[in-house]
Amino acid sequence: MAESSSTSGTSAKSDAEIEEMLDRMLTRLALCDDSKLQPLLSKLLPFTISSLSSQSSLVRNKVLEILSHVNKRVKHQPEIGLPLLELWKLYSEANAAPMVRNFCIVYIEMAFERVHAKEKEDLAPVLVANISKLPLQHQEIILRIAIKVIGECHSSQIDDEVAAKYRLIDSQDRELFIEFCFHTVLYQPPSQSGGCPPGLSIAQANRVAGKHQLKSDMLLMRKLGIVNVIEAMELAPELAYPVYVAACVDWQEPVVKRGEELLKKKGSGANLDDPNLINKLFLLFNGTAGAENVAPELRVIPGNHALRARLMSIFCRSITAANSFPATLQCIFGCIYGSGTTSRLKQLGMEFTVWVFKHAKIDQLKLIGPVILAGILKSLDSYSNSESDATARDTKTFAFQAIGLLAHRMPQLFSNKIDMAVRLFDALKVEAQSLRFAIQEATNTLAVAYKGAPSTVLKDLETLLLKNSQAEQSEVRFCALRWATSLYDLQHCPSRFMCMLGVADPKLDIREMALEGLFLVKDEGRTMSQNLDLRYPKLGVMLDFILKQQPMLSDSNERREQKLLFPSQTYVAMIKFLLKCFESELEMNNSLEGSSDFWSSVEAMCSLLEHAMSFEGSVELHANASKALIAIASRIPEMIASRYALKSSWLKQLLSHLDLDTRESAARLLGIASSALPTPASSALISELIALISGTHNSRFERQHGALCAIGYLTAACISRTPAIPETLLQNVFKCLVDVVNSETATLASVAMQALGHIGLRVSLPPLITDSTSVDVLMVVHEKLRKLLSGDDVKAIQKIVIAVGHICVKETSSSLLNISLELIFSLSRSKVEDILFAAGEALSFLWGGVPVTADVILKTNYTSLSMASKFLTGDVSSSLSEYSLTGESEVNEDYHIMVRDAITRKLFDVLLYSTRKEERCAGTVWLLSLTMYCGHHRAIQLMLPEIQEAFSQLLGEQNELTQELASHGMSIVYELGDAAMKQNLVNALVSNLTGSGKRKRTIKLVGDSEVFHEGAIGESHSGGKLTTYKELCSLANEMGQPDLIYKFMDLANYQVSLNSQRGAAFGFSKIAKQAGDALKPHLRTLIPRLVRYQYDPDKNVQDAMAHIWKSLVTDSKTTIDENFDLIIDDLLMQCGSRLWRSREASCLALADIFQGRKFDQVGKYLKKLWSAAFRAMDDVKETVRTSGDKLCRAVTSLTMRLCDVSLTDISDASQAMDIVLPFLLAEGILSKVDSIRKASIGVVMKLAKGAGIAIRPHLSDLVCCMLESLSSLEDQGLNYVELHAANVGIQTEKLENLRISIAKGSPMWETLDLCIKVVDTESLDPLVPRLAQLVRAGIGLNTRVGVASFITLLVQNIGADIRPYTSMLLRLLFPVVKEEKSIAAKRAFASACAIVLKHATPLQAENLIEETVALHTGDRNDQMSCAILLKSYSSMASDVVSGYHAAIVPVIFVSRFEDEKSVSGLFEELWEENTSGERVTLQLYSGEIVSLICESITLSSWTSKRKSAQSICKLSEVLGESLSSYHDILLQSLMKEIPGRLWEGKDALLYALGALSASCHKAISAGDPNSPNAILSLVSSACSKKVKKYREAAFSCLEQVIKAFGLPEFFNMVFPLLFDMCNLASFNKSGQAPLASDTAKTESDETKDVSVPHEKILDCVTSCIHVAHINDILEQQKDLMHVFITSLSPSSPWTVKTTAFSSIKELCSRLNKALDDSQGTSIHANLTSLVQELFRMVSPEIVQCISTVKIAQVHITASECLLEITNLVKGLPSVQSISVGFKDELLHQLEVEKNGEAKSLLRKCTDIIENLKLENVP
Repeated sequence: MAESSSTSGTSAKSDAEIEEMLDRMLTRLALCDDSKLQPLLSKLLPFTISSLSSQSSLVRNKVLEILSHVNKRVKHQPEIGLPLLELWKLYSEANAAPMVRNFCIVYIEMAFERVHAKEKEDLAPVLVANISKLPLQHQEIILRIAIKVIGECHSSQIDDEVAAKYRLIDSQDRELFIEFCFHTVLYQPPSQSGGCPPGLSIAQANRVAGKHQLKSDMLLMRKLGIVNVIEAMELAPELAYPVYVAACVDWQEPVVKRGEELLKKKGSGANLDDPNLINKLFLLFNGTAGAENVAPELRVIPGNHALRARLMSIFCRSITAANSFPATLQCIFGCIYGSGTTSRLKQLGMEFTVWVFKHAKIDQLKLIGPVILAGILKSLDSYSNSESDATARDTKTFAFQAIGLLAHRMPQLFSNKIDMAVRLFDALKVEAQSLRFAIQEATNTLAVAYKGAPSTVLKDLETLLLKNSQAEQSEVRFCALRWATSLYDLQHCPSRFMCMLGVADPKLDIREMALEGLFLVKDEGRTMSQNLDLRYPKLGVMLDFILKQQPMLSDSNERREQKLLFPSQTYVAMIKFLLKCFESELEMNNSLEGSSDFWSSVEAMCSLLEHAMSFEGSVELHANASKALIAIASRIPEMIASRYALKSSWLKQLLSHLDLDTRESAARLLGIASSALPTPASSALISELIALISGTHNSRFERQHGALCAIGYLTAACISRTPAIPETLLQNVFKCLVDVVNSETATLASVAMQALGHIGLRVSLPPLITDSTSVDVLMVVHEKLRKLLSGDDVKAIQKIVIAVGHICVKETSSSLLNISLELIFSLSRSKVEDILFAAGEALSFLWGGVPVTADVILKTNYTSLSMASKFLTGDVSSSLSEYSLTGESEVNEDYHIMVRDAITRKLFDVLLYSTRKEERCAGTVWLLSLTMYCGHHRAIQLMLPEIQEAFSQLLGEQNELTQELASHGMSIVYELGDAAMKQNLVNALVSNLTGSGKRKRTIKLVGDSEVFHEGAIGESHSGGKLTTYKELCSLANEMGQPDLIYKFMDLANYQVSLNSQRGAAFGFSKIAKQAGDALKPHLRTLIPRLVRYQYDPDKNVQDAMAHIWKSLVTDSKTTIDENFDLIIDDLLMQCGSRLWRSREASCLALADIFQGRKFDQVGKYLKKLWSAAFRAMDDVKETVRTSGDKLCRAVTSLTMRLCDVSLTDISDASQAMDIVLPFLLAEGILSKVDSIRKASIGVVMKLAKGAGIAIRPHLSDLVCCMLESLSSLEDQGLNYVELHAANVGIQTEKLENLRISIAKGSPMWETLDLCIKVVDTESLDPLVPRLAQLVRAGIGLNTRVGVASFITLLVQNIGADIRPYTSMLLRLLFPVVKEEKSIAAKRAFASACAIVLKHATPLQAENLIEETVALHTGDRNDQMSCAILLKSYSSMASDVVSGYHAAIVPVIFVSRFEDEKSVSGLFEELWEENTSGERVTLQLYSGEIVSLICESITLSSWTSKRKSAQSICKLSEVLGESLSSYHDILLQSLMKEIPGRLWEGKDALLYALGALSASCHKAISAGDPNSPNAILSLVSSACSKKVKKYREAAFSCLEQVIKAFGLPEFFNMVFPLLFDMCNLASFNKSGQAPLASDTAKTESDETKDVSVPHEKILDCVTSCIHVAHINDILEQQKDLMHVFITSLSPSSPWTVKTTAFSSIKELCSRLNKALDDSQGTSIHANLTSLVQELFRMVSPEIVQCISTVKIAQVHITASECLLEITNLVKGLPSVQSISVGFKDELLHQLEVEKNGEAKSLLRKCTDIIENLKLENVP
């Protein structure tokens, strides 16, 4: 204030001055017209408003007065603009007073309504830029202004320049702007009931709308504009996301569509876990309407249903939303229980609940979990079970899912009571089928919550589960069983009982789960230790629970008539589980075998098993029950024997059971029970069975089979007892059995032999006594056995051959042993594996040392050694470990030595090296059996080296069984051998694998030895097989190439080598587990080969090598990393192998092994990898080519990653690029192989895309290669088509454009585009010279157009950096444009030249434009070049060219008149592009144009003269009198050129002369009065020339000259000539002699008809009449009449007659005027006479024309002419007599005339004629 008072004097003075100025302004404003108001306001308004900063009230009042006046003036005149920019600058001033700003903002708002759209959209972002610093009220006004502009200008699109301005807005201003945009998008017009729009508060809605209500169409435009601007601002997705979401639920369809589009496009990248975003969305969902601490006008209304539904779908994808307490809870309850909620919102609320329970943090879940759970249960209670609404179903589904998830996360909520379990099980029963799956999932999840629950809860659950396990609904049963198996352990009897019941369920999934609960699924796969880990319940406890549930289970009777209480499957599962309980209990405590409690449990179990043998039971049940009794008997034989000794009759019933296994078990059980029977009872039983078999009546097969089995087991049990059974009974047994063998079928015979074998296990079979002679049993049945063994009953043969082995266990007779061996060896050619293994088992019994005893075979569930060993799939040692090994047989060892020698000789001398593969296979099986079953026998131990060698030899067999068994045998040998043996074995296997092993013993080939598998090498010429050695030899001889057999054998040896490697792999995989350190020295050799073999084309080899790899290598990745170089070197070398399978495997291995490697590992191999890939892609074998393609794809992926600077260090990427790119450019793209070429181009393109700046060092090579490839890789068919295009009517230019367009769509061009983007200044030094070289020497249309286009794009991209090279490029490109023949290439080079010109120096530009302009005088090619260059300059370097228009425009103008249409068309386009208005341009450059015309017209070229003349015509036509200043020079040029010889096109000079005369006649006459006569003389002489076209031009010119100058004397000068010409023309028409022709030929060829059209002459006559003195016309009236009459003669064409009518009308016009002017003069009589003559002579001719010519236009013109004449005559005092014929003819024509206009004219004529005063009427 002190400062203010100190300067008050000055201020007052200043205020006075301001007031005075304002007063003057007000006066000026008042006196100003509206039309001049806008310029005045632009200065007045800013100053006036700025004056408000004054403190003077006078000044302020004056300001207000002015502003009031302005308001009144402009209020209703929106076309008057206000100074927007000036007002904004005033507003933006830092020291602007508040009042100034307040008034500014008012007028800024008003000004925005009055400016152009462009200015609006440019200024709107500027207004928003600093909005955060403005007062709140001003913020709202400016934001509304900006949003209004956005709606008006950007609703469809936004310019890049404007978008850039919006992007520059800083963060604080941007947030305010986006928030206002968001509120605007949310805004909706208020409804009739009023209220605030959803999602907004009252204050926000008022802020958006301002003082005026927003209409729907206005809102639509604004919202569309907002989303477009938000997109263009390139905001973080989290900022724009709410705007897009709000747009998606708008009530106007276009906004929704655009919002959906942008939400998918831009919103997908939003971080939905951003807290700010989620809080904003929650506020939108929940609002603040219920908050008491918020002012009413600031309370935000929750969003509408559509918005809330959309938001819920977003919350269900946000973990932050799940953890936003209390908004989460409020949101969920708002959906489920909120007022006005919908079923859809309820569904989404439940879905969000599921999401929250899944992702909420546990601390928060503890707070909200119980509350939400209570809400969910309440919601479920509100629904009825029968609701069918889809949304209701979905809501329930999510509710149950939520319960399941909550149970998983917070089990403590449920574990103390079973209410939830009861609820879910009940829901499973009553809810609709569609919901049951969700309830089932929730129920299963809930089970987890009860783990570890209190015992009372578990007990209650037990009751619940038992009840539900048998429910009607399968889902209930499933869940009950799931709970039972998951909540309770294996020792829990009720749950296991439920599993037993579930085994019989109709549903497969329930059955499987029940079996899993009992651990009966895949139980065989567990090891013994795993089985021991399972803690089964005690047998007694489990049985007690079962019997408690069903006490009747222990009831049974001998007749097996008891009723089953469960399905058979339940019994089977029960028996199996109880048996495991039994075995488990015994394993844990062996002393239990004598325990009375245990015995009572076993007794109960036996009762249950007997109960299960009811007739109702299934075959499977009976088999399992009977086997279970045997299993119990094997552990507690005394108890079982004593129990079933009393039940022999019950067992005898089972001997005739339908099931074979049940009969076998019953027979075995009878044998066990017989030990508790006295000998007489046993003998009686045996006798009874013999009688049953020997009876005369035919028994059932089952009964006979059971009896035979029982005889064997009973006799074997009794024969070793003391006292033994009687000898006679024993003889009866043997006799009975031998009789069966000899007389019955193979099946029964095999069973009888089995019985003999069982007896033979106990004692050596005594001789059979018949008729006092004794014969060995084997001798008796020998022949029958031989027949049976050669039969096809496999099972019978198996039983027989094993029985033979059993018989020989105690046998000492060498003859019998030899017979047995003979029988067994007779099976050596069998192809049935089971038979061979059975024979091997028999040989093992003969050899001795078999790890089973007679008791094991006879008193357990033993079947055979083969089955027990699981010879191909199991672990032999473990499978046989349950049987204790026995010592040597007690019989004489000598006999066994003899047997062993015989077996050894047969195996090693005959079978293993046989020429027949079947015998080798049999030998392998038997040797493996001996090694497996008798491996610990001393004789086998001594033979291990020979066995190893044999197995090694057999690894190369083609037969897969032989090969696998040999490898299996080697692993057994390895287990059995000592350290030296193991080492030798490892060395041999490694040799086989690496291919270095040699065979010690070869197999001799005979004629029928199979060398190849059938079909392996095709067929013979006759279609026969090519498999045996004999067939191969025959084929070689037939082909005349005996040496071909060696090729075949070489191939066979190679196949054997592969087989050997595969076989070795099987053995190796087993040995490797045990070999350990012995293999380490060989790993470096093995690993590379093993890697390759795992990709071998043969699947078997792959599998085998994979086994080895798994055995050798614990960590595959580490092993490969450690041996990486070795592996890669081997694979790269094998890629060039001569063996196709090695090449293929190596490619596949390389493709796999290189994935994910870093540059330091693979950098040194990159080039070799590409080379290997390309070589494989061009391989002769298709499969190798396929693997090469795969390798190429893998190496491509690797290369792309290594060269991508975003994935690899820049230094490594550059090195990789240095290796790969030159190789691809040199070897790949230039390859002749199409696939390699395409792959290389694809890789190069990807490299250019991903390498970024790392590609710069290679730009020159890459660009040149790509440019050359545009032509070299083009389809050659296009070249052929272009050569023959003209022949088939295809335009060359169109074809060229097609070729170029194809090239520009190619990968090469795409790569070039990518190269342009990374070019920098340093890259130009090597690149530009290479491009220059291509410009000079590049061949091929595509290459040449490509290099030109590349230069264009390059210069556009780098801009001014090209300046150092402009001189060189311009000197290079300009000549190329001239010389290029192809129009497309010419255009491309012209564009390049133009873009370089843009950056050239002024001197370079001037020289180039001068050279270009000079081309227009050249040949057609030069002219085309000139036009194309100028067009390119004007479009691409317009700023440079604009300074040279004085040189360019004249050339363009003159060249428009070239004869060549293609050239003139180009210049015509140029003219239209470069001129805004033709007249203005010509006036501006008329001096330069005239100068160029005068220069061109003097040239010797006729073309130049012609186009100069045409240019003068155009100039004269457009400029008219404005050309007068140049008339002299132009006239002289023309008059100088017209005389002389004629040349083609010279007529243009005459047209130019006529046009110049017409436009500049005044200046010509004023300049030289003699000029018109000179011109007329010159033109008249031209009319006499004998070239038709030239004479026509001369007459046209003559007409123009006469009309232009209008000199009366012209009539006398010209008419005589015209009269002569008319006569001549009429003579020619009437057939008289034509004009004498001049013998001299002109340059034109138009010498056939030199006459001029008659109408041209008449036009000249008309012009002469127009300018003539009336006296001259009177003097020539006779000739004129003659001209008219001859012209109207019948021989004249109608066009001539029409022209004559015009001439006559012109004459009438002159006469009419002359008659009026000559009243009372001497010539009046002459004029009257002429009129009389005209009427008398011409009128009849006119009527004659009307009658003869049928053209309507002629009739009209003739009638007009006749009317003119009659009107002339009408004014005469009297008329000479008229011929009656004329009048009649005229009346006739009037009657017949059809044309209305002509008819009207004729009627007027007749009326006039009727009223004429005739001198003499005939």
